Amino acid sequence: MNSKNIPFSTIDWTNVPKSEHKGESGTAWWQTMQFEGLRVRLVEYSKGYVADHWCAKGHIVHCLEGEFVSELQDGGKSVLTKGMTYVVTDDLSSHRSSTENGVKLLIIDGDFLKFQP
Repeated sequence: MNSKNIPFSTIDWTNVPKSEHKGESGTAWWQTMQFEGLRVRLVEYSKGYVADHWCAKGHIVHCLEGEFVSELQDGGKSVLTKGMTYVVTDDLSSHRSSTENGVKLLIIDGDFLKFQP
């Protein structure tokens, strides 16, 4: 079996520790499961959170609770609410997130989102 193959796995998020990440304002708490070539995170942003950097990494981001703004470095903005998802490939659209009232997200990223010229 290839080491990148992931056998059937369940994640009990109540048993996954949280790590704290300060933003330009507010705080993000990440619960992370790392597999080879794949990262799955449950992420919560506090009220008033604004990311402290532009991110060029590809993601699949699904909004579980609340609302947030995904701002693109080129000036575009998208508001995502509960039940909405965005997808982006690495190095295609630098972006950052912010939220007025807090949000809970499921974020998936990994090798499958690498830019393919």
